Amino acid sequence: MENIPQKIIHEYLRHDKKFPHVWCAGCSNGIVLGAIIRAIAKMNIDRNDIVMVSGIGCSSRMPVYVDFNTLHTLHGRPIAYATGVKLFKPHLKVIVVTGDGDCTAIGGNHFIHAARRNIDLTVILINNNIYGMTGGQASPTTPHMAIATTTPYGNIEPDFNICNLAIGAGASFVARTTAFHTNEVQNYVRDAIEHPGFSLIEVVSSCPVIYGRLNKKGGPAEMLKHMRDESIPLTAVDKLPKEKVEGKIVRGIIKRVIEPEFCAEYAKLCERVQAMGGE
Repeated sequence: MENIPQKIIHEYLRHDKKFPHVWCAGCSNGIVLGAIIRAIAKMNIDRNDIVMVSGIGCSSRMPVYVDFNTLHTLHGRPIAYATGVKLFKPHLKVIVVTGDGDCTAIGGNHFIHAARRNIDLTVILINNNIYGMTGGQASPTTPHMAIATTTPYGNIEPDFNICNLAIGAGASFVARTTAFHTNEVQNYVRDAIEHPGFSLIEVVSSCPVIYGRLNKKGGPAEMLKHMRDESIPLTAVDKLPKEKVEGKIVRGIIKRVIEPEFCAEYAKLCERVQAMGGE
């Protein structure tokens, strides 16, 4: 990994207007933000050609802090807004930053249909297993029997496997990593932006202030160590016995294929109809 000077992060932030930020001490969102900025800086993309879109939630505050074109939109709707941006100006690099609740609960239909269409969006889904901003309610990814404010005796629902959902819906690039593995986050962001189609990166994250306390996971350092110790690379899965894989966070690029992209297909349709004289 090529070294990117730390000051580069400062150069991409609206630090004079929007700080201090609202994230709790020990939140992983800042780690992910740094990795996104380093990936973009390494790719040397003009910040005027980037649009970062979010909905509502802790992670969705991210566009407020970065010096790109940004949209901080409605709860569950960032992919819908991002779709409109991409269709109107296909040359832009459109990045959606969302959370497990924002994207897979109220935003679930937008998520699966953008994946089905294979529209060229980069969706960075920061999964901290809970609704952190609104008080600690259970989300679709809250683990079975985990404690949340709405499941004080344990969550009896099965949790979503976000990557499997994306693959089933037709996403052409799907990856998973954790906030501990910052170089992987950076590399996958670059790969996803370069990929000509719908890209999902699930970044398993931590909420030490609510989820961590409710479930006795320890502080920020302990939760990061858990990501380190309880995850394995995808390349190791077939080499390990089943019992050593079960329950682990599997990290890696799970799917990457080139398929027809929605905006390109739409442009072809427009050309065909125009050639027919609008008939």
